[in-house]
Amino acid sequence: MFSTKLPQNHQPLKVPFQVTFQPGQCVISHSPDNMNEGASSGGEKQELKFKRVILQDQNKPENMIQRQQYLAKSLGLDSVEFGYLQTTFGVLQLLGGPIFGRFADQFGTRAALTLSYLSGSAFFLLLSISTSVPLLFLSRIPSVFMHGLPGAQMVITDLTTPAERADALGKLGLCFGVGVIIGSSLGGTLSTKFGTYFPSYLAVVASLISAMIVMTCIPAHTKPKSEGQATQQRTSQSSVFSLKEILRLLKLPGVKAVFLIKVFSGLPTGLFLVMFSIISMNFFGLEAAQTGYLMSYFGVLQMVVQGLVIGRLTSRFTERTLIMLSVLVFSGVGLAMALMTNVFHYCIIALPMVFALCTMGIITDSILTKSVPPSDTGAMLGICASVPPLTRTVGPTLGGILYKMFGVSAFGYLQLVVNIALFLYIFKNKVPQNEEKVQ
Repeated sequence: MFSTKLPQNHQPLKVPFQVTFQPGQCVISHSPDNMNEGASSGGEKQELKFKRVILQDQNKPENMIQRQQYLAKSLGLDSVEFGYLQTTFGVLQLLGGPIFGRFADQFGTRAALTLSYLSGSAFFLLLSISTSVPLLFLSRIPSVFMHGLPGAQMVITDLTTPAERADALGKLGLCFGVGVIIGSSLGGTLSTKFGTYFPSYLAVVASLISAMIVMTCIPAHTKPKSEGQATQQRTSQSSVFSLKEILRLLKLPGVKAVFLIKVFSGLPTGLFLVMFSIISMNFFGLEAAQTGYLMSYFGVLQMVVQGLVIGRLTSRFTERTLIMLSVLVFSGVGLAMALMTNVFHYCIIALPMVFALCTMGIITDSILTKSVPPSDTGAMLGICASVPPLTRTVGPTLGGILYKMFGVSAFGYLQLVVNIALFLYIFKNKVPQNEEKVQ
């Protein structure tokens, strides 16, 4: 992991935002923990602060890498142990995504979403009693099946036509973005008024209620009957944990190429966002409150793009055109990042950056679910859900090396080179193979 040497009297700066990567979206939201910064002192209160901040991120406990790095130390974790904690979570999510998707295909999206919310309940319950490092690691185990957004995407994919899919996935991302921002702020307020453990107990109850709503409102099988029968027949022939079946999907025509474009096009930006807590302090010279306002602005942009822009674009342009447009915008963003010198430049760059991230994520998800049989759309979305954990796992190491050796401009130049290469590849090989308008 990336680290810098600090003077002994250095006071760690709390980072008041969280970064979420999910298939088809990037949610960055403001957390109000810094408002209570002066309310506690001493080892015991710092430990309570550590647990409160983790509990506050009720839907995506993996979103707070940099802030947890500071707070984890107050529970006794050194940098190596913190790295192990983040790696453990990343690996569990990385492995759990495809398995969760296969489970949804074989047993229905209702069962999969119910499993996700029950796993969330177990996660928050274990977290509420995590008074030691071993218990903190133990609380991460249920996260292997905590895939609320991919589960919701699976329902949307099954219940919408291919023509409606991209627009529906975009609006779903908007809803999750609003939920993350409201949940983060609400968690901080509740923990202040009712105590450190109250948000975790509330999260347990909310997850259980969500599971009940899923069981009540979502059909047991959302796939067409013919596909449901084919899925049941395949269930008896292969296991949910079958690596062979997962690899089979990547070998289908056009799938591997689109998936690799999805991974590599946004990887440099993902590395930059993973390192943003350090960049905001060292490069932009921002204080905590200023950084929070900046990331709130970023979060609003992504919700607007997903909810209002994507649907209009998909009704007018082909998927191939939108992918090429996203890659070109990524290239321009990379050049601008390499040349930027202040936070005002970044505020301007944020708009095309968010546009490219959201468009590429949603369109590639839509293409990939249409490139596999309807009986395998869950597994395909599960594979897509493994991309964010991969970025979170390798991001601190790769991003730290780039930043330490070459500075902020390295992320921009990498973004530029990678996406120019992708644009040439797409142009030469005509990706995706079937060029058509989404609507």
